[in-house]
Order: sequence, then structure tokens, then C-alpha cells
Amino acid sequence: MLSLFKKSTPLPPAPPLRLYSTETREIAFFVPRQAPIVTMYTCGPTVYDYAHIGNLRSYVFADILKKTLEYNGFEVHHTINLTDFGHLTDDADTGEDKMMKGLKREGKPVTLAAMRELSDIYIDAFKADIKKLRIKEPTTFSRASDYLREQIDLVKTLEEKGYTYETSDGVYFDIAKFPAYGRLGNIDITKLKAGARVEENTEKHHPADFAVWKKGELGWDSRWGKGFPGWHVECSAMAMATLGKEIDIHTGGIDHIHTHHNAEIAQSECATGKQYVRYWLHNEFITIDHGKIGKSLGNAINMKQLADAGFSGDDYRYFLLGAHYRSPLNFTFEAMKAAKQALFRLKRYVYEDYQNKPTTPHPDYLKRFHEYINHDLDTPQALALLFEITKDDRLTPGEKCATMQAMDVVLDIGLRDKLDAGLASIGVVSASDIPKAVEELMKARDDARQDKNWTESDRLRALINEAGYTVEDTPHGTKVSKL
Repeated sequence: MLSLFKKSTPLPPAPPLRLYSTETREIAFFVPRQAPIVTMYTCGPTVYDYAHIGNLRSYVFADILKKTLEYNGFEVHHTINLTDFGHLTDDADTGEDKMMKGLKREGKPVTLAAMRELSDIYIDAFKADIKKLRIKEPTTFSRASDYLREQIDLVKTLEEKGYTYETSDGVYFDIAKFPAYGRLGNIDITKLKAGARVEENTEKHHPADFAVWKKGELGWDSRWGKGFPGWHVECSAMAMATLGKEIDIHTGGIDHIHTHHNAEIAQSECATGKQYVRYWLHNEFITIDHGKIGKSLGNAINMKQLADAGFSGDDYRYFLLGAHYRSPLNFTFEAMKAAKQALFRLKRYVYEDYQNKPTTPHPDYLKRFHEYINHDLDTPQALALLFEITKDDRLTPGEKCATMQAMDVVLDIGLRDKLDAGLASIGVVSASDIPKAVEELMKARDDARQDKNWTESDRLRALINEAGYTVEDTPHGTKVSKL
């Protein structure tokens, strides 16, 4: 944050950072284990298909959190996992492996080599998606198949300490030996009954016992037979391998709370004897037309489909930041149009008028922004503050621009792009990119306006529109944009 100010500009005092903990169910002051380092793990995608817009909310949320931490002077060591095996279609250890499902969908053989090949495609697609959303890449992308040894070692440790038992289809963690199981989300395990959610496995000691190793024809050899580590084991092993046995922050969607994250806590703390995570943070769901979103439901919209509908990554990021990360958010194309228009107004303000003359951020507005973002990432208030700045006549144009760009270090909605890229993002065309025919129509229209021949001016505007461009007369001259 220091680089945004001139040396003579006093920094406003930083408010304390407070975050909502899923475990304690309250907003508390954030204190990392070893400041200024913060370790952070984000549950990543299962790379058997394209990520949909609901999935991507988790990564925009984690990105805002990370940029807020950095804005407060912390150095964030961040891991996002890439699950390329072991995630069954039901979190309770039943159903088909999602990667195998993807192989069958695309007509590929069910082999480890084909699974790796398939996951390569969707890992690249996921990385392209987060780039469009201006999400900063993590310190480490941990691919599950690259951490097989760490996962097997974790299962061995749990077995040696007496926390597991073996059945005909795998090795299970015995939750009765971890009395705190279910503390995340305040789950009452006494109310979980066999067969309540999935087909009953009569070999399990308790319905909530979870697999740490699943036996099967496809997988790797182990002392429990051929198979693969359980999905929950993957995250614990990779988190501890890349960040250490005690992690400051773990993020994910609310759907991970009940089973996946409680399983992570149990197996990690039993293996190490230490508190696994200090702060659990979860984002709420996105719905489409107030209904659940999912690939199996056939209503999953991905980034390419958004782009085909005329929306950029910046538009979708702005749409997400318009709601608090802990609030449910309903997606409609009408809502996206409103978000696109609002962001257009902000970008136009910065790039058409003030990009070439920012001065110094206004400390009072920065203080308010810092207070909003440090109060559990209140992005809706931060966006409202941007519009308040544009209307404040007490600030010079340069102060407005500099303040908005300083806030964009965290929000990252495209207000700090270079001038040409910024103008292009709102459709403004540079003179060198205007076709000669359109340039001649514009000159003729300027002449008609000079002669106050408004009928001819309107006729020429219509011809320019037919060529795919629009013109607007501003105090700074005629602006040309692509339709």
C-alpha cells in the first residue's frame, strides 16, 4: 500500500482486520501464527470438466481475502489444490469417481494415463478462467496425483495411531475416536443415521465414518490393496505438505463444511496433535433464477458462455463483489447487465477523463475503504464508496482517480489498467484503429455539426452505427466506441 502514496502524504491509521470464523460463528480479530506470514489453503476444483460460475465464486472470494491481507501488510503463502482423482460423486464415499465420469463422457479409456491427460485440459481451462477474473495465482497449485506419497503416509500415520479400520471396500476413519468431530458447523453426529443420505454401508462403524483409502481396479498399489486415497485425505496432506501442520486460514464453499472440512479437521489433528486451522472462512452459494446450480442439473454456466453472452471477467467479478461473500447471490442475465453497466460507468470515469492525471489518494476515503474491507471483506460498501467518490465535488479529478485506483489494488475490477487497455475495455477505439471509411463518416459528421446541419449529422451517425461503431460528443471531443 505504501507505493500508492507520495512520501509527504500521511497514511491513515489502519483499522484492525476482522473476519467471520465458521467455527466460532462470530467476527473476530485476525491474528496469524507468525506475522507477517499468513498461510492460506483454498479448496480447488475437481478437474474433470469446466468450472461453472458458482464454483468460481469461491476463488474470487479467496482472491479478495488474499489481496486484503496483502493490503494490510501480510505476506500470503497460498495453496490451491487441483483434484485429479478420488473425488466421488457423493461426498459420503459413494458413487463414481468424477474423473472416471469425465473419461467416459469424452470416450477415453479408464486408465491413469488418460486421467492425467484429461485433467491437463481442465487445469489449463481453470487457470485461464481465473486469469480472466484477475485472480492472483497461488504460491502453489498442488495437484493431487503429485502428492500421492504424502497422502499414503498420512493414512499410515492414522492407522498406526489407531484411528482407522479396514473394510472390504477401503480404509475408514473412526469418528468415535475424535469426540470433537462435527465442531465445524455445529454438526450433531448423534442425529446422523445409516442410509439417511446414501446407500447404507453395513461395514461402517458409524454413518459419518469417512474413507481415507478406497479400494478399486484403478489406482495405485498400497498395503491395503490397489486403490486411491480418499478425497478428504488429499486436501489435508497437500495443505500440510505445502504450508505446514498448522494453517492460518482455510477457505471454501459452504457445501464443504458438513463433510469435507470436518473430515479434514479430524484426520489432520489426530495425525499431528495440533490445531489444523485457526480461521475457517466459507462463501455462500450462487443460484440461477433462485434455483440450485450444477453440472448434473444442466444449468451450469461457464466463463466461455458468459463471454459469448457479452460479459467479461471484470463484469462477473464486479457482479460477485456487489454481494457480501457470506450472502446467497442469485444470478440472472438482467443482474449481469446491471453490473456491466455500473462497472462501465466507473471505468469510463477513470479512463476517459482522469487516467492521465491522477495525483494523490484522498486519505479520508482510503480510511473508510480500509474500514469496510477490514470488516469481514465488505465489498458492497466498498463499491458504493467508489460511486460516492465520483460525485464528491470537494475532490479534484486527480484525487478521485488516484483514490479509486488505490482501492482497486484490492477490488481489482480493472481501474488500474494502462490507458489503451482501459479504453478498449469500455469499447473506446483509438484513432489508429478506426477504419478509414468510418473515419471519413466522422469527419463529414463533424463538418455537418459545425454547420449546424443536424439532419445530416443524424444521418451520418446512423451510417456510423451501421458500420458497427457509435459516437458520442463530450467536452473532450468525439469518442468512438465499438457497438
